[in-house]
Amino acid sequence: MSKKRWQQRFFYCRRLPRRIVANGAAVNFFDDFPRARPFLLCVIQLIGCIRRPAGGFLANSLSTREPRKLPAISLIALTFFSGLMILHWAAVDSEPIDTQPDSDPYLLVLGIAQDGGTPQAGTREHPGWTDQKFRRRVVSLAVVDPVTDERWLFEATPDFREQLQRLDQLAPVRDQPGIAGIFLSHAHIGHYTGLMFLGHESMGAEGIPVYVMPRMAEFLRNNGPWSQLVRYQNIVIRTLNDDAPVRLNERLTVAPFLVPHRQEYSEVVGFHIQGPNRSVLFIPDIDSWEAWDEMGVHIEDMIAAVDVAYLDGTFFANGEIPGRDMSGFPHPFISHSMQRFENLEGKEKAKIRFIHLNHSNSALWPDSDARASVIGNGFQVAEEGERVDF
Repeated sequence: MSKKRWQQRFFYCRRLPRRIVANGAAVNFFDDFPRARPFLLCVIQLIGCIRRPAGGFLANSLSTREPRKLPAISLIALTFFSGLMILHWAAVDSEPIDTQPDSDPYLLVLGIAQDGGTPQAGTREHPGWTDQKFRRRVVSLAVVDPVTDERWLFEATPDFREQLQRLDQLAPVRDQPGIAGIFLSHAHIGHYTGLMFLGHESMGAEGIPVYVMPRMAEFLRNNGPWSQLVRYQNIVIRTLNDDAPVRLNERLTVAPFLVPHRQEYSEVVGFHIQGPNRSVLFIPDIDSWEAWDEMGVHIEDMIAAVDVAYLDGTFFANGEIPGRDMSGFPHPFISHSMQRFENLEGKEKAKIRFIHLNHSNSALWPDSDARASVIGNGFQVAEEGERVDF
């Protein structure tokens, strides 16, 4: 066969549908069934025999004998045999959705720091300015469904650019920017200002759903520059309601719930994220567990209902900011939370992962006494890049 004819056949082969369904799972045929690739090329060659000299590609490609068509029965047999072999390789090289290790939805932690990040502006001597291992990005989670190729963000932070890039590395998708929606907890700067990167001065996104409570929706619609994102349809506001679940797809739901915290511009919510087998609680900001008790909600009950609980751990203890009385700060100290939860069973304590840590909180660092205290008491501190399977 001439080089030109071979290139034409190979081109036709590449034009075959690249995605098929094998045992219920959508797969990329050439990537997921590499052993079938040479077989398919041979099939394309054999089919080419229909209009080639007798003997097909096994014959001398310079043959001058008159071309003749294969008998119809041969073509039927070839087609049948090809179908059987393709199905065989699909069955061997693939697994059903519920047994593939990467088919379940999962959560990724993209940031664990308080709104200002670590290091914060003005902390001139912080080692994070020159050493990446001392940097922590602002609190954010991502939920990924690898089957539907969808990703959702929880919070749009000032570190949005880096976090989206990190998400693209850990959970790449075909579409750009590949964001099926963004859930915002409230209108404090570390939780929503990353929306600016969706505007026409930056990404110029189109129609990204942003899920917010009613006051937050009005805040975004009526105050610039956020109102421009709405007007230009970079974002589309989706209004949430307290304790009303939102179905993301057949396997994932998200339910917001009100929590007591400073509400200058909007309500403040946490989120309950439910997957097919496991669930996660996300409360980055709250005034105190006792204030929630007064509303008739007990954090211990919320922890018992989930598999992992990311809880407000902004400050470790009073006194970590020199010269300030922190007793009135609207966050539960980690030291207080550990004291409150000390009577929980070990498996309940192990669910708790403190998040939203201020730059002054030494529990940020694995080798600190504060971190050792957290671990020693049966709790955990969230880490950037950690994954929770649903």
